[in-house]
Amino acid sequence: MSGRERGWFDDDAGPVGRPYTVTRGRTRTDKIGLDLLTLVVAVTSSADAARLPPEYARMVRLCQQPLSLAEIAAYVELPLPVVKVLIGDLIEQRHVIFRTAVPLAPAADERILQAVLDGIRRL
Repeated sequence: MSGRERGWFDDDAGPVGRPYTVTRGRTRTDKIGLDLLTLVVAVTSSADAARLPPEYARMVRLCQQPLSLAEIAAYVELPLPVVKVLIGDLIEQRHVIFRTAVPLAPAADERILQAVLDGIRRL
């Protein structure tokens, strides 16, 4: 059920309720370290998800195939911080698993970057 279906949105006025009520006011979940590119996949079946609260059940059904947090937020029409909290709950309850994006290369050392910049300036 989307935010529009829940009655949180009025097409003319915008949001009429706060999506953070879904998280009971929680706005952060720093325990896990989720980001936009974190991939989430359900380990609970769609049928078993029916026993969960509606917001959680929808996310579990969406994640039968791997989705990023950004995609989940777009599908459920909730702000990313709200989705992070809800997905964090689902991870802790073992309904979904996740994989964070692996950086392609380690961050460059500032000293090396400064040396390159200095060398370019001397040209």
